[in-house]
Amino acid sequence: MKLVRYNPVWDMLDEMEGFDKLMPSMSQKSFMPALDMYETDKAVVVETPLAGVKPEDVEVSVEKGVLTLKGESKKEHEVDDKNYYRKEVRAGSFYREVALPTAVMEDKVKAEFEDGILKITAPKAEPTKTKKVNVKVVKKQTKK
Repeated sequence: MKLVRYNPVWDMLDEMEGFDKLMPSMSQKSFMPALDMYETDKAVVVETPLAGVKPEDVEVSVEKGVLTLKGESKKEHEVDDKNYYRKEVRAGSFYREVALPTAVMEDKVKAEFEDGILKITAPKAEPTKTKKVNVKVVKKQTKK
C-alpha cells in the first residue's frame, strides 16, 4: 500500500491574509479533517481527530470501496468582538472521502468515538478465488 502524506492546502489558504474576504464561503465554514489509515491482518482502520465534535453530528458511510466522513462542529458561544491574534479552532461542516486500499465488508463497518478520536474499523472481505476453466480447443475442418 502506498502512503500518501496529508497536504493541508486549505489550512495554508486560510492563513493567507484576505482569503476569508475573497472566498467567504470556504473560509472557516468548512474543513477537511486529517486522517490516518492503516491495515491489520483482519481490517482497514481509519482514525481522525474530531475534537469538539459530538458523535451524533458525525456520519460515516462506506459505498463501493469509498469511505465518506461528514458532519458538523458547532460553536455554541462564538464571540466576534474578541481581538484574536490567531483563530485556528474550527467550527463548521466537514467532508472527507477516501478510497479504501482493499475490499471490505461494507455492512460490518464499525465507528467508535473516544477522547475526540473517531476510529473506523472496516473488516476485510475474503478475497475472491479465481476459477480455472478448461477450454477444449478443436481444429475447424475446412471445406474442399
